[in-house]
Amino acid sequence: MTRINFEKIVKAERDKIFKIVTNYEKLQKTIPQYFISIRVISSRDNVTVIEEHLNLAGYELVMMTKHVIKFPEIHEVFVIGGDAKGSHIVEKYEKIPEGTKITVDVDLKLRGPLRIVAYFGKSKITKGFSRIMDEFAKIAENQSD
Repeated sequence: MTRINFEKIVKAERDKIFKIVTNYEKLQKTIPQYFISIRVISSRDNVTVIEEHLNLAGYELVMMTKHVIKFPEIHEVFVIGGDAKGSHIVEKYEKIPEGTKITVDVDLKLRGPLRIVAYFGKSKITKGFSRIMDEFAKIAENQSD
């Protein structure tokens, strides 16, 4: 188990960044260098189940994930199958004068040979998650309304 926590300040409205992050159907087109493949399995109300291939710190993770949102404040990801089964990610979006403060808490549980990566490569994985959020921030900050 690897725990990762970090914060980002985004100079964009909370609703805007939240909508970009949770537009699952477009993630593969939005930042294809990280989201290699996305397939929405089901979606109802605030819960979406997705089959995804994620490039994180140079490693491809194949996962089945359940995304639960409380718009526009919380985006939770539960990994229900695959390379990181049992992992849990909580993203909190807080409105601040400068824009939005995003707090990310990750409880990462990698399986098989990837467990060694989690143990020895925590800083690399943290940078990987942080870079993904940086990309979302850039898109939100540069997107006109």
